[in-house]
Amino acid sequence: MIPIRDTNRPERHPVINICIIAVTILAFIIELLQRQGLKEFIYLYGLVPARYAEPQIAASFTTGQQVLPFFTSLLLHGGFFHLLGNMWFLYIFGDNVEDRLGHLRYLVFYLLCGLAAGAFHLVLNWHSNVPTIGASGAIAGVMGAYLILYPRARILTLLPIFFFFTFIEVPAFFFLGIWFLFQFLIAAATAGQPGGIAWGAHIGGFVFGIVFLKIFELVPKTGASEEM
Repeated sequence: MIPIRDTNRPERHPVINICIIAVTILAFIIELLQRQGLKEFIYLYGLVPARYAEPQIAASFTTGQQVLPFFTSLLLHGGFFHLLGNMWFLYIFGDNVEDRLGHLRYLVFYLLCGLAAGAFHLVLNWHSNVPTIGASGAIAGVMGAYLILYPRARILTLLPIFFFFTFIEVPAFFFLGIWFLFQFLIAAATAGQPGGIAWGAHIGGFVFGIVFLKIFELVPKTGASEEM
C-alpha cells in the first residue's frame, strides 16, 4: 500500500518537516559525490553495531564519533527509491504531527525517535558489521504519533492487486496498523539474518514515537514555535 495523501490539513506551515526533507536530500547528494570512497563514507557515518560491540573497534573512536552516526545515519540512504519512499512517507505524515507538537518540539521528537530506533536496532543486531542507513526509524516514530493523534483520518492509498492498481480511502488506524503488522512479521521471519533493511528499527521507532508523543503532551509549549 502506498499513501497518496491524507485528509488532514495542518494549520501551520510545516517548516521543520520541509527542512528535514531538504537536508536529507542534500546529504544524499553529498553521499553520491563520494564515488570510490562511498563504502568508507557509509561505514563512517552509518550505524554499524560491531563498532560499539567490539572493544577493539570501539577504542578507535571518541565518544563524539560514536554518538554521531545515530544522527548522520538518518540522512544517508541506499539509493534514490530508498530516499524517495522515506521522504514521501515523512511528507504525508510529518506535517500534521509538527502542527500538533509545534516546530521545535517536533524537531526534538524526530531526532529522539531516530535515536531510539537506532539504539533498538543496535541491541537486536549487537555484533553485526552491516551498516544501517536511512530515516525510516525516525519516520516510523512520526507514523506512531500520527496513529495516536489522528486515528480516524482518511488516507488515500494506492493498492496494487495483481497487475492492476486501484485507489481506496482507508482510516489511518487501518493503514498504519497494517504497516506495523507487516514490519513485525518480516522482522520475526528474518530474525538473526543479516540484511539491508532494519525492520527492528521500524518497530522500535514506531513504538517509541507513541511513547515520546505521550511524554511531549505532558510538557507545556514554550511559545518558541509561535516565535518562529
